[in-house]
Amino acid sequence: MLLEDRLVALIEPVVNNAGFELVRVRITGGQKKTLQVMAERPDRTMSAEDCAKLSRALSPVLDEADPIEGNYNLEVSSPGIDRPLVRLKDFDDWQGWPAKLELNRLVEGRKRFKGVVAGVDEGKVAFDIEGEEDTALFPLEWIASAQLILTEELIRQTMKADKETRQTTGEDEMETSQ
Repeated sequence: MLLEDRLVALIEPVVNNAGFELVRVRITGGQKKTLQVMAERPDRTMSAEDCAKLSRALSPVLDEADPIEGNYNLEVSSPGIDRPLVRLKDFDDWQGWPAKLELNRLVEGRKRFKGVVAGVDEGKVAFDIEGEEDTALFPLEWIASAQLILTEELIRQTMKADKETRQTTGEDEMETSQ
């Protein structure tokens, strides 16, 4: 089992118990490694306080399991506005939004595609490629990277969702009273 798979098995239950969904786990760096844990609330938002809360929940579990050789930094973050799409769920959730993806192999002479996320069809990523009539279907394991394209509408929708979450959770009141 790959290290990142072992880390997901260790981290995901903690993330879920804290009320979040795990988006991605990645290790970067050479001598000085960084363990990046990307998560979000079920409503696809994630505040700085959420990141701190999740970091506090993960630290003791990681300290005890000691899954990474040597020293490393833990970085907990949200997927961001132009978020990566890494799970089938992401492609389903973000159907209708412009995105770019890169495959780990050539398909019809190319690896990079730009277009609109068309959801999931029979366990494959459906993607409306710019300039093509038919919807392409890609197995998730063929996708090396994919992310939403930053647009004014995406920014507007993300800010609206964040504002609604802050009002629901009372975070706006907490920030203004500090």
